Amino acid sequence: MPIWNPWRGCHRCSEGCRFCYIHQGDDKRGVDTNIIIKTDNFYAPIETKKNSEYKMRSDTVYVCFQSDFLIEEADEWRSECWDMISKRTDCHFVFHTKRIERFELCKPNDWGDGYDNVTIGVSCENQQAVDERLPILTEQPIKNRNIILQPLIEAVNIEPYLFNAELVVVGGEYGINARPLYYDWVLDIREQCVNSKVSFEFRQCSTHFIKDGKEYTLKYNQLGKQAKAAGIDLSFRS
Repeated sequence: MPIWNPWRGCHRCSEGCRFCYIHQGDDKRGVDTNIIIKTDNFYAPIETKKNSEYKMRSDTVYVCFQSDFLIEEADEWRSECWDMISKRTDCHFVFHTKRIERFELCKPNDWGDGYDNVTIGVSCENQQAVDERLPILTEQPIKNRNIILQPLIEAVNIEPYLFNAELVVVGGEYGINARPLYYDWVLDIREQCVNSKVSFEFRQCSTHFIKDGKEYTLKYNQLGKQAKAAGIDLSFRS
């Protein structure tokens, strides 16, 4: 699936950002993640080949996975992105944000009750983030909503916010300092999704994964494999 990063760079804004892999990777390369810059791929959705076909194929497009689509420094660039998104109705654009409180300010003038080809996922790491961000997600005019509990650092109750969500994703942190993920938390969230008939995906374990009272230390390439091996994903989509 295509990834479109119109800009890169971000600021830590909550506890879930403490061990952000983008910041960690940039630190190793000597890059200041706090500097937000446009990328050379800014116009990727509308770039064409010599035969006038779009270079970016019709598909699900993951947006701003090196930043936050609603970050303040991108306010002057975002309207062009919305224009490209509205033009490429053959693609479905997905972005995740920890800054959903800015959506009212950042949405395009023709948003109405939402674009059909946009899914917005709100990332929450703990109950405080859940109770601050998810009410905004449920109240905004958005046609496709996801709840992203990654990295999950404590047990959470999301059931009051599931009535208009399409998908819940759960995952843990990676790295030597990663906070533990308890499998019981994952199963509890899954049960909340079952009760509300919302699709559920266990995307990855944590480096420190606790199941049945035993702690497992996992390598990076095991995180997704072990989550999938659990076989607990659910789909209520038609």
